[in-house]
Amino acid sequence: MRRVKDHYDVLIAGSGVAGLHAALQFPPQVKVLVLCKKELLLSNSALAQGGVAAVVDKEHDTCQLHIKDTMIAGGNQNNPDALEVLVNEGAENVLNLLDIGVDFDRDETGGLQLTLEGGHSRRRILHHKDSTGREMMEKLILAVKAKSNVDIEENCMLADLKQVENGFLAYVLGDGHCTQVTANYCILATGGIGRVYQYTTNSAIATGDGIALAHRMGAKITDLHLVQFHPTAFAAKQNRERFLISESVRGEGAVLLNNEGKRFMDRYDERLELAPRDVVSRSIMKEARRVGSNNFYLDISFQGADYLKNRFPTIYGRCLEEGVDITKDWIPVFPCQHYLMGGIHVDLDSQSSIDRLYACGECSHTGVHGNNRLASNSLLEALVFSRRAARHILNRMASEPHPILSKGDDLPLDGMPLPSGLRTQVRDIMQSAHFVVPNPVAAREGMKRVKKILAMLESSHYAVTPDFIETKNITTVAMIILEEVNKP
Repeated sequence: MRRVKDHYDVLIAGSGVAGLHAALQFPPQVKVLVLCKKELLLSNSALAQGGVAAVVDKEHDTCQLHIKDTMIAGGNQNNPDALEVLVNEGAENVLNLLDIGVDFDRDETGGLQLTLEGGHSRRRILHHKDSTGREMMEKLILAVKAKSNVDIEENCMLADLKQVENGFLAYVLGDGHCTQVTANYCILATGGIGRVYQYTTNSAIATGDGIALAHRMGAKITDLHLVQFHPTAFAAKQNRERFLISESVRGEGAVLLNNEGKRFMDRYDERLELAPRDVVSRSIMKEARRVGSNNFYLDISFQGADYLKNRFPTIYGRCLEEGVDITKDWIPVFPCQHYLMGGIHVDLDSQSSIDRLYACGECSHTGVHGNNRLASNSLLEALVFSRRAARHILNRMASEPHPILSKGDDLPLDGMPLPSGLRTQVRDIMQSAHFVVPNPVAAREGMKRVKKILAMLESSHYAVTPDFIETKNITTVAMIILEEVNKP
């Protein structure tokens, strides 16, 4: 942590699209620290395949249609004010990425190529083949690294965060050492909670860190039980992390098949394979009970081999590594944890209930997604609300003092080794209690077990390591989810 200074104007925890896009907004006189838990390209943002939704084709699309589609997918439980902001500011934020070199696919005329995904009534998804998130991340990393006022520190974890007068005291863990950093403002952009589950499409860093930290600080956490399960994750036999078969594959015509090789979505929804994700996931679970099998497939082999290799090179390559050639074979799929609609409650400027603490991206709850996220709205939310957070901080800085803050006591790192198997216990509980169709009995029993594990973690003096911090965060997130599920 050679570059880390004692004090910054703004501390950003998280280095996905939300964190990097926020950092990009600050002018040279504002000193910013971006904490990256592992390496910069290890994030849920970098795994995003399908694309980013925005109304850029005003001839064939409207903001009102995008809002309507998002409301339908979200069960009309979306925050209408936040949704207006998301959609109306979306195109500007997305098109600004062209200025830093993001290479969205083009059609034969040179115009932006737009694709369709489940729940969308118009082609409005900008994409870079099937690795849109990685393309955005690579260009954002280059742009932020070029800013002399931003320090990016990899392999550093926010171990603890305490509110002090005029800002925050952060304990940053890296290289076996803990460094104290003060900041007048903090943006949490720590991503999702996928590692709370046994199987997830999320990266290894998705342990709910920002949400758990905010909860311990007393911030309002909203709707954490609203977990999205993607219907078409590759059904690998071993790996905990399941790679995604993007929604855009179905958008380009792929069909779902049961264990008998028959299409079945017509039994459950007139939109067939292009129904919203929660509908498709529940339909698969119903069909599994009907036919007595968990073997399901996605077939797009009827499209030309050259087209598939060019349009979906990442998916083609990953499936081939698993022995599946998507130009000839059916792709084995099954639902698994994918996204979180709930999180740290924020307003339209990404402010949490704690003064000077902001949250954006998947760890936040803006309310734009309602009960279920519409495909490709996640990168859009990260862009729009990270920019709003930065702008709100800049406006406050112009009118408020931001003095250098004093440090506190050191964080004791030594202690007992963490017992093995705690994460596995929590993941097993969540997989049985709150999967696609929640199990009320398992949820009640699971909440008791999770609370016991958390009480043990909090009452005993374990060595403060990344493993301990992540285990505590995972358990905290699981407890909040199960508490919400078990409310009368």
